[in-house]
Amino acid sequence: MEVQRLGELVAQLGECPVWHGGQLWLLDCRAGVLYALHPDTGAITARHEVPPPLGSFAFNEDGRVVLAMKEAVAALDLGNGHLRTLARLDVSHPDLRLNDGTAMPDGSFVVGTMHVFREAGEAPLGGLYRLGTDLQLQQIEQGIGITNGPGVNPVNGRFHVADSASKTVYSYALAADGTLADKQVFVRTDAEGSAPDGCCFDNEGGLWTTLVRAGALARYDLQGQLTHKIGLPLAHPSALCFGGPAMADLFVTSISNSGRLSASGPLDGAVLKVTGVGFQGSGRPLCRLPL
Repeated sequence: MEVQRLGELVAQLGECPVWHGGQLWLLDCRAGVLYALHPDTGAITARHEVPPPLGSFAFNEDGRVVLAMKEAVAALDLGNGHLRTLARLDVSHPDLRLNDGTAMPDGSFVVGTMHVFREAGEAPLGGLYRLGTDLQLQQIEQGIGITNGPGVNPVNGRFHVADSASKTVYSYALAADGTLADKQVFVRTDAEGSAPDGCCFDNEGGLWTTLVRAGALARYDLQGQLTHKIGLPLAHPSALCFGGPAMADLFVTSISNSGRLSASGPLDGAVLKVTGVGFQGSGRPLCRLPL
């Protein structure tokens, strides 16, 4: 296994890497920039500025990008830069914003909120939302402090999402209409000295997550047992995805200054490429929203 820096990009809040069209796409959420990088050299092949803060993104089947912004989901046309608001949250608060999200197999976009600086015992506002192919925004879960790593396990079809505030990854049964049921604790990461952040799956159903305060990656099997832990040469890894020609490489984003976490080492804020992990992933689905 080898861990190397990919290119020279230094992000404030690198997040949400997505393998698409033979390139690595990612956000600098605090700066408000969507990047595409060459997967071998790390050269920046595309750069799109969007009003920050950003939470996450997914590709739509027509080539446009679905973006989670502070309190709205929008569509970005990469050709002309036009930004169209699709839906807005039904709640507003200075310390609440949309965070991590993903395209779902049914073409919808699921995204969750983060509500920070809460008082002890204060319930988080917002939750988990689904923007359906009818462009209706529906709340499908609540009580999540900081949403990260939502996605569907390719082996058992269960939906997983991390609540970084409680250091827990939950799993749910996913109904055909996109609603959730049978909530279960999949894993708690307290023992690893960190909350879970971004997540992705390999083709064996293993869940990989970034341990944002421990400078490491962790893999959990279908039963939630830790099988692998990989130390990284930076302080705050934030998210990861599989990519490369065989979908066998892991790409990892990181943080130099998120506003709450900061580090100034030589690789903090960089993108890492991890090869030889012995697992393969698969590409994310596309949204099928009528934009």
